[in-house]
Amino acid sequence: MKPRSVVVDLFGDHLRDLGGAARMQALGELLGVFGIGESTARVVLSRMRREGWFTTRREGRQTVYELTERSRRLLDEGRSRILDRGTAEWDGEWRMVLYTVPEAERGERERVRRSLAWLGFGPLAPSVWTSPHPRLEAAAEALAGTSATRVELLTARSGGRDADRRMAARCWDLDTLGRDYAELVAELEGLPPAAELAALPGPEALRRRIELIYTYRHFPFRDPDLPAELLPEGWPGSRAHALFLAAHEALGAAADPYVREVLARHTA
Repeated sequence: MKPRSVVVDLFGDHLRDLGGAARMQALGELLGVFGIGESTARVVLSRMRREGWFTTRREGRQTVYELTERSRRLLDEGRSRILDRGTAEWDGEWRMVLYTVPEAERGERERVRRSLAWLGFGPLAPSVWTSPHPRLEAAAEALAGTSATRVELLTARSGGRDADRRMAARCWDLDTLGRDYAELVAELEGLPPAAELAALPGPEALRRRIELIYTYRHFPFRDPDLPAELLPEGWPGSRAHALFLAAHEALGAAADPYVREVLARHTA
């Protein structure tokens, strides 16, 4: 894992819920669990501060790194995408975004595509993206800053479930995603039982929990969390998510107290 990824997941999974701020000494100790030295930690945190992830302030001789409101929102969105899956029933409606971008605005076209993919939309046609989730308002908000793009938002129904499944197969590469999920299931099923994970020493539990998140978090950004009606039979994504949640919770039993102890020791 790259140091930047460790910092993002450490704040997203632990420090966000503990005030979103930590002294440099505490961060140095926590990042040291991952073999990240103090000099590297300072360089990464400083760079992320310049990018708008953190603000800093002084407390005595210590520098405190605190999440900005923007980074808090990004972490909250990411955490929701990772942890909250498959919780809503489908109403059978497709939400569609139709857009037009001038040919010369290629950078803006790519920003539109990235924004829609982040929200779980898939490309039904080159400039027609669709999602079974009620996220048109979020799409409108995400595309509000694309000055050259014209956007139309629609809600539609297909001719039936067979057509719905064909549309899903056109928008997302479910075959490849399903194979990757099956490999992940095999990997997660090889983890120790929950009781053993919960009994690990704090630093080891933290390291393994962040590694678990790093391994899993790429999937929710590839997977639009389709309703069961649109998924192939025997879809392994649900099993992967359940195994991930169980291991994540078990590791938290030792990792959470350790992180709190480190923060408390460096604020005393």
